[in-house]
Amino acid sequence: MKRNNLSILVSLGGIALSLLTLVSCNTNSLGRYSGIPFEDSVYKEGAQIVPGKLQCEYYDQGGEGVAFHDSDSVNSGSGGLNKADGSYLHEFRIHEAVDISYTKFQDPPIDNTPYNFVEQEKDQLYVGWTEPGEWTKYTIHVDKEGTYDLGLMYTANQDGKISFSVNDLDVTGPIEVPSTFVVADTVAFRQWHHWNYIDKLAQIQLKKGIQTFTIHTVEIGSMNYEFVNFKLVN
Repeated sequence: MKRNNLSILVSLGGIALSLLTLVSCNTNSLGRYSGIPFEDSVYKEGAQIVPGKLQCEYYDQGGEGVAFHDSDSVNSGSGGLNKADGSYLHEFRIHEAVDISYTKFQDPPIDNTPYNFVEQEKDQLYVGWTEPGEWTKYTIHVDKEGTYDLGLMYTANQDGKISFSVNDLDVTGPIEVPSTFVVADTVAFRQWHHWNYIDKLAQIQLKKGIQTFTIHTVEIGSMNYEFVNFKLVN
């Protein structure tokens, strides 16, 4: 079973406004932002390229209040759920507060169940344990100026809301992210592991060059974010 793409409408002053309506960002200035693109021994590409997939675990380096905000100082995934064992997947960004895990294909299944809405891949890092008010920021290099559809690979234990910012300007407002809860799955913890992809969650306009892009968890939380796909429309 696959969930249909959403066209989300909000009402403001009696006028229906689509969150897929084009939103413009007119600056690519990073101002006094002190974060820098993530790199490590495995990922050496620096600023992520748009159009393309933005991997959510590659948020910038810079620490709490600069490159991210998390509700506590503990990484619940790396070194927590995934015990420190010297491996890359278990210790990825282990000393940072953003909660990170990875997709596990095993028996009994976790991220490889028939309850997924879309097919998922093994060993994909993702940001999880999200709470309202948390955010992660990314330096991106926009290769082509234009209008972009944003898609999201995610799970959601409940209906939640997120928003996206470009250069610290909110360009979408709150966007509803539908739950991936499946009643038929009786294994409780797997309700956080039913993967879905929304192809056209929002539409924004980007100028060419270096920008910052921020993912905000607005309401409810209990969502996992693997990637945001930037598809050039025109």
